[in-house]
Amino acid sequence: MNREKLKTVKRIVVKIGTSSLILANGQINLKNMDDLAFTLSSLRNEGYDIILVTSGAIGVGLNVLGLDKRPSEIAQQQALASIGQVELMSLYNHMFARYQQKVSQLLLTNDVIEYPESRQNASMSLQAILSMGIIPIINENDAVSVDEMDHKTKFGDNDRLGAIVTNLADADLLIMLSDIDGLYDKNPNIFDDAKLIDNVSEITETLMKAAGGAGSRFGTGGMTSKLEAAKLIFDTDKQMVLTNGARIREIRDIINGKKKGTYFGQ
Repeated sequence: MNREKLKTVKRIVVKIGTSSLILANGQINLKNMDDLAFTLSSLRNEGYDIILVTSGAIGVGLNVLGLDKRPSEIAQQQALASIGQVELMSLYNHMFARYQQKVSQLLLTNDVIEYPESRQNASMSLQAILSMGIIPIINENDAVSVDEMDHKTKFGDNDRLGAIVTNLADADLLIMLSDIDGLYDKNPNIFDDAKLIDNVSEITETLMKAAGGAGSRFGTGGMTSKLEAAKLIFDTDKQMVLTNGARIREIRDIINGKKKGTYFGQ
């Protein structure tokens, strides 16, 4: 297990969670969005293939309508996702345009990935977008996804989606931006002596038990879902780094092999 491998990556998926896009008061974190656009645009200019997997459609929808909590009804959540996705992409388009970087939108559902023909079409679309020098921005199509018992149309959370896209695009690295510095040996919000884990080569039961609950009130992801995503990354012998979304410009340090966040690799 060696972070030196990070220096050789060419194609990077960056996943940003709702907690990094929406402030505690429900307002949109414009600074983080601008830092993200600047950093990813700079890396694209240097020749890296960049894919952004974003959460936040429902959180932005709440902001647009001035609501302070996610509704319990599925139809209302889907309506919020539809409203928020328009505003979210408008913001991304504006932010990236400041750095002369073009972006595209790709909305996925789990059934697209499950069926070989549609999976291949999605992969080919991604390859074409990247070949044009464009950064694809991917989100789950929450406006039509249905969380049924067989989970045929819904990914569950965008941590898993980030890992799936990493494999779909044959990317070298998934950088997962969250509201925490990385994986700890115990919950740092409860235990003062919690220690950040630098490297993980295997997802064990001990690690899964140490994972906390759900994330912020605006999002759905928690540490457990990030470890589940890491399992998918391990299955295809790729790399993942979990780091704090409040320090987006450290992405450059990560791909230079510096110790930032928690490195998942074998």
